[in-house]
Amino acid sequence: MGEVSRRAFLASAAALALANRVRGGGAKAGRPGAARVLVVGGGFAGAACALELRGLRPALEVLLVDPDERYVTCPMSNSVIAGLRTMSSITVSRAGLARAGMRVVRDTAAAVDPERRQVRLRSGATLAYDRLVLAAGIRFLWGHPEGYSEIVAERLPHAWHAGAQTQLLAAQLAALRPGGVVALSVPAGPMRCPPGPFERASLMAAYLARRARRAKVLIFDANNHFPRQEAFSAAWQALYPGAIEWIPVTEGGALERVDPERMTLYSPRGAQRADVINIIPPQAPAAIAVQAGLASDHGWCPVDPSTFESTLVPGVHVIGDACIADPMPKAASSARAQARQCALAIAAAFGGGAPPPTEMDSVCYSLLAQDRALSIHARFEIREGVIESLPAVAGTARVSDQEEARNAASWYQRVVAESFGI
Repeated sequence: MGEVSRRAFLASAAALALANRVRGGGAKAGRPGAARVLVVGGGFAGAACALELRGLRPALEVLLVDPDERYVTCPMSNSVIAGLRTMSSITVSRAGLARAGMRVVRDTAAAVDPERRQVRLRSGATLAYDRLVLAAGIRFLWGHPEGYSEIVAERLPHAWHAGAQTQLLAAQLAALRPGGVVALSVPAGPMRCPPGPFERASLMAAYLARRARRAKVLIFDANNHFPRQEAFSAAWQALYPGAIEWIPVTEGGALERVDPERMTLYSPRGAQRADVINIIPPQAPAAIAVQAGLASDHGWCPVDPSTFESTLVPGVHVIGDACIADPMPKAASSARAQARQCALAIAAAFGGGAPPPTEMDSVCYSLLAQDRALSIHARFEIREGVIESLPAVAGTARVSDQEEARNAASWYQRVVAESFGI
């Protein structure tokens, strides 16, 4: 069997298996009418999946559960911290989802009952489903470093959920005294947007340079490498010489404790006082994923990458930051690609349509300054139930940092429009 034929066979087999499970699983959950797909979480992954399903199979009833009337995007939130964007420019309405014909339920999913195929909401209501797509994102592992709690985060922001925390960190940066110190920490382990902390450090340095604050940005990193490290380092040397210091784990970069009263961080290299402290805690899937039995022993949610159906709980798909989709990064573009893959698989199962493709891609943009950026492009292929990286396309022309900044703005507009229907 040739390579192309083998891939088509594997994709078709996965779609057929999913279709058989749907047809054989008591699909209507005791309800008359159209099959219902319930999507929990209205970020990039959940909203995009819901929109895709509406377009692919209009006969499906698609419900999106999310407590917020509007969504504040993490992409471009670092630009808000650095005074390059307003909060309104990264705040997205859900009106496009309603226009697409889906019902948006303003509530929080509290628990999943996979046996009964039901989701209980915080309000007490219960929603039945035929297929559940969980796109609930991440939770923070408080207490890492010691002394960093949810209450302390109201003073020392993480700003890794965009919104009020973004505004708090922006205000603290704006109030920084001349010659002050900003300390930013990066956790070990899988995290949302791996290049994000280094974009943040870049834009903080840009902001401080514009204000002539002569300040220092320290990056305490619990890792010994970060994405596009050489490119970031070269840009820092060219744009902000001496203003950004990266401290890897091998040089004492893993924080052990924080004292919010003394505004002091403790690591193997000793005590470091700072005027602004931005701690990004370690992360894990949202609590509802754990309650539903979707998380494995190492914390994240394993899935079949052909369909993004959980390998632990039949009938439930997990997309976005919570799932294990290595080597895909936990980023908005990956979430968008996973949402489409998942929607195609569900639509094929319910309607007998074409199986999803075996390739996905992603791109992450990181601003270095207002008019400079770098990007990380990646292509992936699903081979025998495993996601593998594909080599870069040969002959791709190098793009300047200035052009990448324009590309970043265009990409952001496009991914928001595609995911939220606006």
